This record gives sequence, structure tokens and C-alpha cells, in this order.
Amino acid sequence: MFTGIKNIFNIPELRKRVFFTLLMLAVYRIGAHIPTPGVRGDALSQYLHQAASGLMGFFDMFSGGALSRVTIFALGIMPYITASIVLQLLTVVIPRLQALAKEGESGRKKITEYTRYGTVVIAGFQSFWMAVGIEKMGGGAFVESTGWSFRILTMITLTAGTTFIMWLGEQITERGIGNGISLIIFAGIVAGFPRAVINTFGLVTSGEIPYFMIAVILVIIVSVIAAIIVMERGQRKIAVQYAQRMVGRKIYKGQSTHLPLKINSAGVIPPIFASSILLFPATIASFTEAGWIKTIATQLAPGHVLYTTVYIVMIVFFAFFYTAIVFNPVDIAENLKKYGGFIPGIRPGKKTSDYLYRVLTRITLGGAIYLSAVCVLPDIFYKAFNVPFYFGGTSLLIVIGVALDTVSQIESHLIQRHYGGFLKGVSVKGRR
Repeated sequence: MFTGIKNIFNIPELRKRVFFTLLMLAVYRIGAHIPTPGVRGDALSQYLHQAASGLMGFFDMFSGGALSRVTIFALGIMPYITASIVLQLLTVVIPRLQALAKEGESGRKKITEYTRYGTVVIAGFQSFWMAVGIEKMGGGAFVESTGWSFRILTMITLTAGTTFIMWLGEQITERGIGNGISLIIFAGIVAGFPRAVINTFGLVTSGEIPYFMIAVILVIIVSVIAAIIVMERGQRKIAVQYAQRMVGRKIYKGQSTHLPLKINSAGVIPPIFASSILLFPATIASFTEAGWIKTIATQLAPGHVLYTTVYIVMIVFFAFFYTAIVFNPVDIAENLKKYGGFIPGIRPGKKTSDYLYRVLTRITLGGAIYLSAVCVLPDIFYKAFNVPFYFGGTSLLIVIGVALDTVSQIESHLIQRHYGGFLKGVSVKGRR
């Protein structure tokens, strides 16, 4: 890996992609500190930092603190993720969207266009209710003026901020090193780590957390990181045999290979999707005085049984749902049969697809349980060790998952250059 990172600077195109990605992430972090017009940012930020516990503090981590500061990027990228969830769910039930999904690149672009429109609608809805909530907080002490002018201005500003973040993510995907949306979330989470570590050591020096507990926490964190890496790289390899075949007058000998099935095929998508859905009602509940909505917000805060139950159920559901989208046993079985491949001991066709479905269901269940266990880890840290930030869980999973995917993207670029053909007139030595 370190050799690959060193070789990045030997390939002009890859070097430009990395620098472009870093530039876009820097723009995102600068925007996360630009205040929303019409809002008394310092007073409101101080008030929200004091109230940023539970679910609000949890989602403020994803925006890199932009939510508690009510900046132009306060909504973050979550409206885009919510729109993606809705489109993927509708793809299963609407024939028109199913046809688009099967049209390849053109269909994917059309679905992406629909996702953009959905993002604007969801962001506009969330930003409007956020503006209404800010107006009511403190009896209007946190806004320069009240009324529809403030609401419309805030709605336009926050919606435009989310749209701009979405554009940044797409630019990183197309012109950077890929995984644009994931890297945006990654940057937001990592931005809060230094402050969280400082707060933790502040509690240690004040005597609220014993010194030996820091060593215990570090051991647990290292163990969890190792477990996440192992599970993310874990695969179930299914042996595949290709029969001897004749092409023209040549006879090609049969080959033995394997079909890799990842334990966690969905990656970080299930916790991100589950988090974005929980954020949608919580955004409204956090900025209203209605009693029944406040009750729901309290129950949907991390640490409560209802929140943990709903969160786990959503993670399991999206683990199976997303795996079913990216891996179709019927298509795999048909392709194996078409090219003369078969699984030893399993008849081609329906028997093969049924076998793949059983295996995929079992390993997906294991992956969903692993995701759920990691994502509820913050509650254990918070209750058992009084750690003042939600370290681990979803944040750690996303950080490690995105880091591994980013390294894989860079490695794929290096491998392509190693086999030549992409950079004319430039000689790039392969990795040792």
C-alpha cells in the first residue's frame, strides 16, 4: 500500500485526481464554516452546542459540525442519500424505473437525474422546517428578522448548500479518485475527531475518566478497527469449474476459478441509509415545540430502546436490500451456464441460482449482524465509559470502509498503468 501511495506522484493523471479530490474536500470544509444569512450564528451555535446531545449530536458529526453551527451546509449530504434510498426502493416496484436500471449507462444517468430532483425537494422541505424551528427557538432571539422572508431565504440557502455538496461529490467521483459522496461524509466525520479527542483528554485531566480507562478504550478501539478490516475484506469463495470447450479448431482446456461473495456486500450503505432515515423525522422534531414530536425525538435519540431497535432493523433490511440489488443469483447462474461454467456438485440453471441464494442469504445475515453490533457500539462507550463523543459505530465503520475503498481505487489506477496503454509517451515502472 505504501509503495502504491509513493507511486501516485509518479503518474501525472493520478496525481491530478488526488489533488483535485483534496481541493474539493477543502472547499467543502470551508463552506461548512460560512454562516446562514439572517441567523445570529454565534448565539445559536452556542445554544445548539449545549443542546447537541442525542440524535442531533450524532448527525452533527456527519456534517462536520455544520448542523450545530447552522452554516450553509447545515443539511449536509443526507438529503441526497435519502433521495437515493427512495429511488432505489421505487426501482423495485415501478416497471419504468426497472427498465431504466437495465439500460446501462444511459439508464443510470436518468436515475441520477431523478435523484438530483428528489434531493432538491427533500432539502427544501427539511430547510423550511429548520427555518421555522430557528424562528421559534428563544422567542426569535437567534434571527435578525422573522416572517416568510427569513424562511424563504433560509430554505433557498440551505437547499443550495446541499445541492452544491452534491455537485462536489459528483465532481470527485468523475474527476477525482471516486467515491465522492462517501468521501464527503468521511471528511465531515474526520473533522470532528480532533475536538472529540481533546474533550476526552480534558475529562481525563479533570479526573472524570481514570487514566487506566484510556488504555482500555484504546485497546477496544484497536480491536474494533482490526475486526472491521477483517470483516470488510472477508469473502466466501465458491469454486467454479469451466468445462473444456472448442473454439474453431482450437480446444481450450477447462479452468478452475472461484466466485467471491463478500460477507458485507453492502459496505457502509446500510448504516448511512438507516441514519439518513432517522435524521428526516428528527430534523423536524428538533425544531418544533409540539409535545408529541418532542416525545418521538426523545425516544429516537441514541441510547433509547426504540432508537436502537429501529436502527438495527433498518441496518438488517438495507443490508439485504442493497445486496439483492448489486448481486442477482439468477443472472449469475445464467452467465455461468452461458459460458460453460458450473459449481461442482450443483446442476446448472435454477439449482445453481438457488444454491447461490442460500449462501448469499447466510453470509448477508452474518454481515448484517456484524454491522448492527458495530453501529450500537457508541451506546456502550457512552454509557459504560462516559466517553463524550460517539467514537466507533457508524462513524468508525464509514471511515474505515471509505478509506479501504479509496485505497482500492488508487490501487486500481496503479494496476492499470502498470499494464500500460493509458499514458502515451510516459514510462511508469510497476510496483515492486
